[in-house]
Amino acid sequence: MQTTKAYKNNEFLMSEEARTVRILCEYLEPQRRLAQQNIRRAVAFFGSARSEPHTEGEAGPTPDYYSIAVDMAERLAHWTCETHRPNDRYYLVTGGGPGIMQAVHEGAARVHAGLNVGLNISLPFEQHLNDHLTAQNAFEFHYFFMRKFWFMNLARGAVVFPGGFGTFDELFELLTLVQTGKAPLMPVVLFGSEFWNEALDFQALARRGLISEEDLELFRICDDIDVAVSHMVSGLEPEARPRR
Repeated sequence: MQTTKAYKNNEFLMSEEARTVRILCEYLEPQRRLAQQNIRRAVAFFGSARSEPHTEGEAGPTPDYYSIAVDMAERLAHWTCETHRPNDRYYLVTGGGPGIMQAVHEGAARVHAGLNVGLNISLPFEQHLNDHLTAQNAFEFHYFFMRKFWFMNLARGAVVFPGGFGTFDELFELLTLVQTGKAPLMPVVLFGSEFWNEALDFQALARRGLISEEDLELFRICDDIDVAVSHMVSGLEPEARPRR
């Protein structure tokens, strides 16, 4: 009789009973690869996978967030390459897909493509790895919560561009963890006041006592790339406090 070891039994590994094994794999495999690449800290970028650059000469109803993300990522990549030793550099981590994610990696790749880290998620639409990622720094997740774990494990700062449900999910996960001390204080930039002031009324949450007034200091809404980059850089060095 031919038998199969449990850890080689693909039918079992894909079963409901083995879900905890698959979850553990999405912890251990990224942990091993990140350690091999010495990727310890990053600036996380969130934003819509649907954002596209404006065509040349197009004013557009909203700012060209795609091009802004390219510029900001390029500046941060220059900064960390010029001021940190290779083992101490900040990486630029996104969901690895199109839109704002692609824009960030396009900007960083103009300086050093190895700074790009993509935490991709398998979805039936929209999400696919962009071309500015190297194979060793591209990760594929099935579970959203494991993907967000690795975002927060790496993040020492975050830039959030306009986006939909996924972007809001990532933003509020980030703010909740920082607010409660589960993640370190870090510079957080929400770029694009025309979007954020319409989409979210943070002041209303404070007025109603649902958050504290001091919680409004956990992030900064910006419209100027110079201001955003300066806020990020000044907040990254030195890091505010250790993780709990």
